[in-house]
Amino acid sequence: MDWITHEEDVWFDFRGEHPNQLTAGRFYRGTVDGFAEFGVFVDLSPSVTGLLHRSELDRRLESLDWDRGDTVFVQVKNVRDNGNVDLGWSIRQSESEFRGARIDDPDGAPEGEPFEADAADDSGSKPVKTRPKQDTESRHEPSEDDEVSADGAAGNGRVSEQEASAETESESPSSESVTSEPVDTDTFPRVAIDDLEDRVGDDVSVEGFVVDVYQTSGPTVFEVRDETGSIECAAFVEAGVRAYPDVEVDDAVRLAGEVELRRGELQIETEALDVLDDDDAAAVQGRVEDAMTSRARPASVEPLAAHAAVEALVDEVADAAEAVRRAVFDGRPIVVRHAATADGYVAGAAIERAVLPLIREEYPTSDAEYHYFTRRPLDEPMYGMDAATNDVTRMLQGRDRHDEKLPLVLLVGTGSTVESTDGLGLLGVYGARRVVIDAATADEEVADVSEVLVDGGESGELSTGALAANVAAAVNADVRDDLVHLPAVSYWEHTPDAYVQAAEDAGYDADRVREMREAVALEAYYQSYQDKRELITDLLFDDGGGLAGHVSEQFRIKLDTEVETAEANLETREAGGVHFAVLDTDSYTHRFDFPPTTLLLDELHRRNRVDDAPFVTVGVGTDELHVRSTTPVDVRAVAAAARESVPGAGVTAFGIRDGRIEFLSGMHEDVLNAVVDAIADQI
Repeated sequence: MDWITHEEDVWFDFRGEHPNQLTAGRFYRGTVDGFAEFGVFVDLSPSVTGLLHRSELDRRLESLDWDRGDTVFVQVKNVRDNGNVDLGWSIRQSESEFRGARIDDPDGAPEGEPFEADAADDSGSKPVKTRPKQDTESRHEPSEDDEVSADGAAGNGRVSEQEASAETESESPSSESVTSEPVDTDTFPRVAIDDLEDRVGDDVSVEGFVVDVYQTSGPTVFEVRDETGSIECAAFVEAGVRAYPDVEVDDAVRLAGEVELRRGELQIETEALDVLDDDDAAAVQGRVEDAMTSRARPASVEPLAAHAAVEALVDEVADAAEAVRRAVFDGRPIVVRHAATADGYVAGAAIERAVLPLIREEYPTSDAEYHYFTRRPLDEPMYGMDAATNDVTRMLQGRDRHDEKLPLVLLVGTGSTVESTDGLGLLGVYGARRVVIDAATADEEVADVSEVLVDGGESGELSTGALAANVAAAVNADVRDDLVHLPAVSYWEHTPDAYVQAAEDAGYDADRVREMREAVALEAYYQSYQDKRELITDLLFDDGGGLAGHVSEQFRIKLDTEVETAEANLETREAGGVHFAVLDTDSYTHRFDFPPTTLLLDELHRRNRVDDAPFVTVGVGTDELHVRSTTPVDVRAVAAAARESVPGAGVTAFGIRDGRIEFLSGMHEDVLNAVVDAIADQI
């Protein structure tokens, strides 16, 4: 057993089924399963996946020359109590750099039993790639009793040339069908994929679309989807050689073969595969489209509370929910863009709460939710070209490097104003799907550059969080009870009574709702570009009150301190019967600490407004100002009037939702006076 003292000189082939069967410190061979912003997911066996975090790499993640399906070597650093496996980087990335290979089979071979590895494994061959693999457990794999192949590839469908050859003679009808007489797919009875469970051992045909193709060291695997489901189909012509090379993703096909059960998963051993002509392809397209539409469309939309503003939008809510559900079923990534505010985070978290269970159910791999769902908060109150360029760059990298489908971009609480049309238009140029959900009234231009638009209209009674929570309930009715309190959390004031009562009925009284709102607002400010998935989940869904109460206390201390300072430096003035409170935000706020200017102005406006007359709070900085008013103000009209009064000052309405106007810093005082006069004239 001298090998035990030299474990770091060998790599191990893991045969276990549970993470806790791994041994920390050992080097294991794995297969790249997918990529995320924070690292690489590596399959160590069909049922165990680990994360190689970007901090463990010796280079930038973007420069890592790995593709999905590549064989890699990693070190197990730690197995956590929840089953998550932390991996470390291995500078040795070929078998020849290790002194040997050994089996790690907790239930089978003796501990550390050596085996010979074939140097052919270092050939550098790579699989056919499309999108990140949805179900690693259903790949074409050797059975439980198979020996390790000559290249050491147990599991993950990799078998040696010798084994593959043996399989062609004894087990694999697919190899014979490819190399001998052609098989007419019309002679096999067509069966819906959902009915194949009762047809194990039968020769059948299926019609559908190819949604994925990947090449193993043995067969080529095609994933085919029809109107009822999807199945993997293994086609073997020669070990590691692409079968049916003319068949590509999105082709409509008729495939024939024997239904088999491998490792508990259905699979078809392909004997023939035909690409359908235009008429037959159109028929398949029609069946699949009808089925997908029927499945994606919510059976009904039931608002979370009796609220007329939402009840008037039932059709639009259903359209948005259908688009989100369809993206999940199509294997299309969903990117949620929301404002980095309490309302924005509540809205984004509501969608996330509804979508993640659907993804886990549809694609039962541990990392699927990271492949198919992303929240990216926005600092700006609109979806500008900077954010759009970032999203387009990422989606094109995902398409070109990993063959991912272009995403559905869901803009929540942003994207409804004309300032977002250029960004939305850029997404449209590349064919990304766009859904806008915003409580504010949308500009007409937005409808032309978005596929689905849900806005709150002119009632002014909706928060974005309330609207998004209702969409989320339509997306996934099973999580409805988790969402009931969210609308109340999303309002700072004037919360509709129906939402207050719904939250209370769900166990969230007024104090707890306030604490959650304030806690989310504080956390939304720090690292505003991060989704903070786990923290936001704890605050909104998994907290008994202790965490939210603690963070809320910090929120109140910081806000009260800043308000006290600001109130001592407010300038008051009156114009045209309108009372104004003006704060020099450059001089009398901490610009890089909580609270942000917008939240501070909201609080100042609430505390200092005059009830019996129009009241406006203006925060003015070096080159921008923000307006808060008790009477509705058309900020674009105000900016236009100020621009006319102060020509050359570059006055522009920028961020209508936020009451923001920009100008050239040298015209600070003149622009402020012009804005005050324009507001007074308008009111």
